[in-house]
Amino acid sequence: MQQNAVPETAVLVSIDLGENDYSESLEELRLLAETAGVHTLAIIEAKRQRPDPALFAGSGKVQQVAELVESMEVQLVIFNHNLSPAQIRNLTAKLNTRVIDRTMLILDIFAQRAQSHEGKLQVELAQLDYLAARLVGQGVDMAQQKFAVGARGPGETRLELDRRKLGKRVHLLKARLEKLKLQRVVRRRSRSRGDVLSVSIVGYTNAGKSTLFNRLTRADAYVADQLFATLDTTSRRMYTEGQGDVVLSDTVGFIRHLPHSLIAAFRSTLEETIQGDLLLHVVDVNNDNRDDQIAEVNKVLSEIGAADIPQILVFNKIDKKDMTPDVQVDDYGRISCVFLSAKSGEGLDALKSALLQVKKAHQTVEVIENYSI
Repeated sequence: MQQNAVPETAVLVSIDLGENDYSESLEELRLLAETAGVHTLAIIEAKRQRPDPALFAGSGKVQQVAELVESMEVQLVIFNHNLSPAQIRNLTAKLNTRVIDRTMLILDIFAQRAQSHEGKLQVELAQLDYLAARLVGQGVDMAQQKFAVGARGPGETRLELDRRKLGKRVHLLKARLEKLKLQRVVRRRSRSRGDVLSVSIVGYTNAGKSTLFNRLTRADAYVADQLFATLDTTSRRMYTEGQGDVVLSDTVGFIRHLPHSLIAAFRSTLEETIQGDLLLHVVDVNNDNRDDQIAEVNKVLSEIGAADIPQILVFNKIDKKDMTPDVQVDDYGRISCVFLSAKSGEGLDALKSALLQVKKAHQTVEVIENYSI
C-alpha cells in the first residue's frame, strides 16, 4: 500500500464538554492519529458547555489554532468530535488547511488496514455513507489529496462522482456484501451440522485479541501494538482433545464512539459474532479504564444483537503486572473469568478448560434437542 514518505503533520483539537471519559477519549485520538501515520505537532484543548453551531470550538480558540497552523505550516487539523458538513466547511475556510473529525480519522485507518475483498467493500460503503454528504459539492479536489489522511482508500475517487452515481455505487456494494453474507451463512450451517462449537474473540481495540487467537490456533494473524491492527474477521479450527473441533473467530476491535456507519457496514462480518455459541471478551487488565472499555464493548454487542450470547471475560497481559494466572467461577461452577497472558501462554490451560466445559455443555444440549425431535 502506497503512503506518503513523510508523515503528515497535524494539530489535534479537543473540546471538553463535560463527558466523564474526556481524558481517555483524547488519549485515544492521539493514538488514532499515530496509527494513521500522522505526526502530531500540538494538542489544543478548551472547555465549553455546548459546541458552537458554526465552528464547534469558539471563535477565539479557532483563531489560536489558525495562528498555530500558519506558524508551524500544519497540513491537517483533527477534531476529537463528529463535525457537521457546515462546521467542516467553516473550519476549513478559517484555518486554511484540511480539517477532519474523529470519524473520518477512523475511516482512514480502516481504509489502510482492510485486506480482504469483503473488508474493502465494507470500508468503501462506510466511506461513501459518511463522507459523501461532507465532501461532494464542496469544490474539494480529491485527486490532489490521494493518500492524504482522511481522504484515502476506495472512497477518494468515488467522491468525485455525483450523488446519483454515488447512490448506484452504494446499491452495488450492498448487493455484493449481501452475496458474501449468504456464503457465510452456508459455512455456518456446515459447521452446525458437524457439531462444531463456534467461539468469537471480541474486545476493545489493542486488548490482545489477535495474540490470543494465534496462541490458541497456532495461526499467524497480524499482531501489532496499535489500534485496529485487525480488521478482517479470521476463523480457524482448534482441536480439543476428546471433544472435537472448536472454530475460533478473531474480530475487529471496538472503541469509544465507533462510527455507526462502520458498525452498519461491518454488520455482515460481525454476524459471525452474533451467531457464535460463546464470546471470549478480551480485556487489557493493565488499563485503568478497563471497566469503561468492557461497557463500551457490551454496548456495541448489544447494537448488533449479540448481548445475550454467553461470555467468558479474559483478562489479558498479566505478565506486565507480574500477576499470577487465575480463574473465577459463577454460582453454577462455570468458569466466568480467566486471568492470563496470551503473549507468554501463562493461564492458557485454564481458558482451554473453560472452552472444554462449554463444548461439553454444547454437545449435551445438541443431544437433548435431537432426541426431542
